[in-house]
Formats: sequence, C-alpha cells, structure tokens
Amino acid sequence: MPNAFEKLPAAKAWKPPVLPESIPQGDMPGDCIHIGQEHIDKANVIFPELLKTFPQLMGMNPHHRVVLAVCGGSGVGKSETASLLSCYLRCLGLGSYTLSGDNYPRRTPQFNDAERLRIFRQGGLNGLVTSGQYTAECCDALRLLQVEERDADTTQAFQQPWVAIYQREGKKALAGYLGTNQEIEFEKLTAIITQFKNGADAIYLKRMGRLETELWYEAVDFSAVNVLVLEWTHGNSDHFSGVDYVILLNSTPSETLAYRKARHRDGGADSPFTTMVLGLEQKILEMQASKANLILSKSGEVLSYRDYRRYMAEE
Repeated sequence: MPNAFEKLPAAKAWKPPVLPESIPQGDMPGDCIHIGQEHIDKANVIFPELLKTFPQLMGMNPHHRVVLAVCGGSGVGKSETASLLSCYLRCLGLGSYTLSGDNYPRRTPQFNDAERLRIFRQGGLNGLVTSGQYTAECCDALRLLQVEERDADTTQAFQQPWVAIYQREGKKALAGYLGTNQEIEFEKLTAIITQFKNGADAIYLKRMGRLETELWYEAVDFSAVNVLVLEWTHGNSDHFSGVDYVILLNSTPSETLAYRKARHRDGGADSPFTTMVLGLEQKILEMQASKANLILSKSGEVLSYRDYRRYMAEE
C-alpha cells in the first residue's frame, strides 16, 4: 500500500477505535488469549508513541513495511497487546499480521521442556562431581528430589548444603541454553523478516503444537500487509535482526508467575524449576532492556531506561 504512512493521524489526534467483537490474534496454535481492560489501557498508551515514529519507519523501507516486536516475561500480556496493536493498525488502513516467536524453538515444547530439565540436572551433577561433593548418599537423596520434582527448590539447600552446589551449577548450565541459538531457530525469524521487508507476497510460516507430530508450515498472504508484529519473550534478542521498533512490557519474576497462574499457561506454572526458568528469562530481558524503544511498566506507565533500572532494583 504505497504512501499509506502519509495518511496516518498525528499522535495527539488519534483516538482509540471501537473494538470489534472478534480480534484476530497471534498465530501460535492452541493459544487462547483474553483481552482485558488492562491490555487495552496499555495498547492505548503505546499506540500514540508508535504513530510518532511510524511515518519515518515506513518511509525507510521501499515497500513501506515495518517490523514491531512486543516482548516481555511469560504471561505479561504480549499476545493480547500485540493483537490490539495490529487491530489499531488495521483500523487506520494498514495491513498487519501478528506472528508468535514461540513457534520457533528447535524442539517442540514437549521436548524442549525435557531438554531444559536435562541440562539443569546434568549441569548440577557435573558440579557435584567436580566439587568433590558427590557421594552415594547424596546420589540417593538427589534421585528422590528429582522424582518429586523438588531438586530446583531453593529451600532444599538449607536442609542439605550440597544441594546448593547442584542448583548453582545446574542453573549456570541452564542459563547457557535458554534464549540462545541452541534453543531457538533465530535464523528462521531473520529470514522471515528479510522476506517480508523485501516485499514478499507470501511467506511460509512454521506452526507447532506441543507434540513432535504437531509440526507443519502454512503459506501466509502478506501482499496487503504493511506491519509485522512479533510477540515473543525474545523479541529484543541480539541473535536475530530486522526489528524496527521494540516494545518491552515489563514485569518482575513474581508478577510474571502470577500472570502464568491466572492464565493457566501450563500445569507446572508454580513449580520450583519453572520459577528458576522465569528468573533466568528475566535476567535476559534486563540485559537487553537498554535497546528497547519503549518500556511500559506493569501499571501502564512509560518508563525511561533509568526509571526502569530503578524500578527493578527496588523489587
């Protein structure tokens, strides 16, 4: 849609549209989103900020195409907010497609969850052996903790000091996997973004469920799409390229865990291991936060990077 950006309203003149009964959501199979007032409030803060920079961003691409990323901790509202932003763009006459980065792990969720746990446990065991703390007694005790899924529970370290070594080294090994090229097909996302920005009319996008047999590709029509909205925890990662504007929806690990429980994201939402994963993902988000174009607090306030650092330090 040539020169579509020239017809965009000024940020101060924009008014939130009346939302349709049904809003198209991201393309993660089986993902069910529930848009609430808190998501609408956040989208209404974000969108005027986008309008300030959209003409410039669209003018930089010969096909007038822009890639946005909405990132943040699991369950923070990325899917809902991204869907609303896409809806607002369509109301202004700009084609928009919401893509879920969760379709691009190297393993289906069932096996990626297992790989995360394997890496943690293998790293922990290696740490015990290296430190000289591995004994037949701790082997038996550790096996019981693993069967009961309590080996990532930090309170166990107070009862059995060697557990602290196991957890520290396991966590270190897990940190070397989460959000890296070992876990995620970043190269495929870069390729998709490149095709989109080069004006591709159709792009094959990956789809996956939780099981190994639930994996397929779908040809998506992009001929009338101006904006690709990527909703994903790792949307601000250095491992891929092509994103023009990054929106970070901030949350602390405790807030993220509460979101997951409320959304029933998975059966082990409050397990010690899941809590560890969320904490590590939070550290990744914090390390990347300085690159975000817009940071929004849990309460929907725009934060400067300095304010963001202060806010996180107080948690």
